[in-house]
Amino acid sequence: MTTLPRFIQIHTLHNYPAALLNRDDAGLAKRLPYGNAIRTRISSQCLKRHWRVADDVFSLSSLGVPMAIRSRELPRQMRDMMIAQGMTEALAQAAVEGMRNAGFLDKAGKSPQGEDALSTGQAVLLGKAERDYLIAKCVALGQEHTEIKALKEAVAAWLKEKDEKKNIEAMKLGSGLESALFGRMVTSDVLTSRDAAVYVAHAFTVHEAQVENDYFTVVDDLLRESGELGSAGIFDTELASGLYYGYVVVDVPQLVANLEGVKIEDCFKVSADQRELAAKVVHHLLHLIATVSPGAKRGSTAPFEWAKLMLVEAGDWQPRSLAGAFQNALNTDGDKIRERAVGQLADELQRLDAAYGAPSERRFLSVDDCQVPGAERLPLANLTQWVQDRIVSGAVQGV
Repeated sequence: MTTLPRFIQIHTLHNYPAALLNRDDAGLAKRLPYGNAIRTRISSQCLKRHWRVADDVFSLSSLGVPMAIRSRELPRQMRDMMIAQGMTEALAQAAVEGMRNAGFLDKAGKSPQGEDALSTGQAVLLGKAERDYLIAKCVALGQEHTEIKALKEAVAAWLKEKDEKKNIEAMKLGSGLESALFGRMVTSDVLTSRDAAVYVAHAFTVHEAQVENDYFTVVDDLLRESGELGSAGIFDTELASGLYYGYVVVDVPQLVANLEGVKIEDCFKVSADQRELAAKVVHHLLHLIATVSPGAKRGSTAPFEWAKLMLVEAGDWQPRSLAGAFQNALNTDGDKIRERAVGQLADELQRLDAAYGAPSERRFLSVDDCQVPGAERLPLANLTQWVQDRIVSGAVQGV
């Protein structure tokens, strides 16, 4: 038995006017049919991407732990880094081909050669620690095997060794912080998939989609100075406005296991010191969720927004979204839409408490005067500190 919370649930309300936060293949705002109306939405991939790369005082990179790279061009980068460390281009190419032949980044047997070996069919997430380890080993093998064929065979044989995959997997945060948070799915024989510790729902408007077509022209300064009429171009784009409900779940034991390199069944046995990093990560993540906005059309719409409401729950029961509060879209004809949305959330929470009990601890921040059942209102700094302390203070009482 432990006081370590199993799940941290995060509910948010953000409002954005005249923005194109996330678009589809036609360049239109992404949509979601839900309940009695079509909504605009922000995909979970879009949200996670902006939290991952945010240049912020609470950025993930500022935690000082190994990060990862997502790219199709990782083999090319690795080849170039080997060359920078003294290998010839031919040997570096052979090393990359040897890795690909052994099942690095994809299944063995495809055996891409030449230029085909330098990129992958889809973007792959690779930890910088994994990348640097593989490069160092290839450079060392290149000093032993100076013939192209011999090096290619030596690299492939090394990666196929029984314990090599375990060695790579055993590197603490070898696959990077992003992988520890959001998971990694690979088909590689060398790399391992990793279960996500953070689950992110698509955010959607609590009311019917509010979109308009924005028609605009580009003025040609030189033609204008010469007295000619007309424009240098005529364009149109879609803009959307809305109040979005967001939902994120942190699986705390899975996060501790991913960060500390322990088995999931042992995560409750770790010391408070071993929970410090997980607590700091969640502390940063909460700040990012509250304050970092998707950046599409940033220059022409300035889509910067902080959460108007953030409700955080810590408990052991299986998570449950509060999206049901908005299955019937809010009527936008009336006033105080945001206050009504908060009221809908509170009402949904109260109904769930009446049906299931209230098994979770709650805290919330709000820019409006409101009440949330069973929750104390706190500013962001205190809210994030409460969550951090809650994770660190988990003490084993008996396993």
